[in-house]
Amino acid sequence: MQLVLLATFIGFAAAALQPSYIDQSNRPQAAYERNARIIAFNSDVKENSYRYNYETENGIKAEEQGQEVEGIEAQGGFQYTGDDGNVYSISYSAGQAGFQPQGAHLPTSPPIPEAILKALEQNAADEAAGIIDDGQYNPGKYGGAGGAQQQFPRPQSGFRQPYKF
Repeated sequence: MQLVLLATFIGFAAAALQPSYIDQSNRPQAAYERNARIIAFNSDVKENSYRYNYETENGIKAEEQGQEVEGIEAQGGFQYTGDDGNVYSISYSAGQAGFQPQGAHLPTSPPIPEAILKALEQNAADEAAGIIDDGQYNPGKYGGAGGAQQQFPRPQSGFRQPYKF
């Protein structure tokens, strides 16, 4: 029992010595952003659509409009000033095709390798010609006769002999 009390006391003491995380960000603009005021805000919500936009004094701007079409279809964008002083802008659309952002600073995917492009073209040509490979084994495709498997001779060495008790 004394061991449990001692461990509890040590745990509380260690927790009291931990640094406080009230100010978690060391970013240059963190203090300015924490106290930024909203300088413009507009919102219009209807039965099957909505629209809003806002702007804060630290340069954050956002706008979005959407409508109900077999789910919500939305378009919008936002911009903010990064820690490096550059203004970053994103425009996007969201709906059945997913969230699709666009921005000059966003990474782009690398080009598709030429070998993959050729394989995709060959697959499309085969499918157009009625050749469909569903991934199942077809012995006729590999020169086999009706499913007969090739027999391999058994090794004559005494490698696998039954155990004798």
